[in-house]
Amino acid sequence: MAWFLRSKQNIVETTQREMPDGLWTKCPSCGEIMYKRQLEEHFFICTKCSYHFRIGSAEYIELIFDEGTFVETDTNLRSGDPLEFVDTKSYKDRIIATHKKTNVNDAITTGYGEVNGNLISFGSMNFNFVGGSMGSVVGEKIFRAAKFSLEKKVPFLLVSASGGARMQEAALSLMQMAKTSAVLTELAENKIPYFTLLTDPTTGGVTASYAMLGDVILAEPGALIGFAGPRVIEQTIRKKLPQGFQRAEFLLEHGFVDTIVKRNNLKNTLTYLIKWFKG
Repeated sequence: MAWFLRSKQNIVETTQREMPDGLWTKCPSCGEIMYKRQLEEHFFICTKCSYHFRIGSAEYIELIFDEGTFVETDTNLRSGDPLEFVDTKSYKDRIIATHKKTNVNDAITTGYGEVNGNLISFGSMNFNFVGGSMGSVVGEKIFRAAKFSLEKKVPFLLVSASGGARMQEAALSLMQMAKTSAVLTELAENKIPYFTLLTDPTTGGVTASYAMLGDVILAEPGALIGFAGPRVIEQTIRKKLPQGFQRAEFLLEHGFVDTIVKRNNLKNTLTYLIKWFKG
């Protein structure tokens, strides 16, 4: 049986290596397959078609602020359940589960830091937290961030990404529209600049209040911006909407936003605006 036995190991067996999850990303716009690290190095912008992927407050903080200068504020604020609201699950359980999943306290992160040496107050919506919906905590944190801007006499930048008001808080959510608009009026009266950056998507009560009250309104390319969705509008007016309706480019053409800024040029644009308003 010697002829049946292999005297020399010609084939080396190896275990198959599985590709790690999230190593590659597919662009939802053009279908380009990109290495995830390459996407991160390009500010989460598609290298082929310049599609801007949705990112959260942590990425905007890293993108905008000088390293080591950002300080987060009001991290102890959490949503309550004043109406004891229940849909498919209780509102209280939904908040707890979303917090564990996203590791953020609510639909907005606020703080302050320096942009090329210029101190600003800052807020950024977290769309992954209940659709970036505007509840009492969102309104209160924007109010406090605006007050910080007022106290220090520094510009206020707010990055919007939201599905609108938070239905689980009903009228309490809608009250935040008036609350935030009122404090932003104080900034205007004291001639303190307020900048807004509209990202995909910015809709509902957020659009109808603080998102569109900026002294300068910036938008990311291709961002969906509006109050009601296109399908609702078409059903209401019974007409077909124009191509690209409610996208940033359409709104720029019709004077609804001031300029469209690519993410890789955002910090320089903000620096220019801050210095311009300083005179």
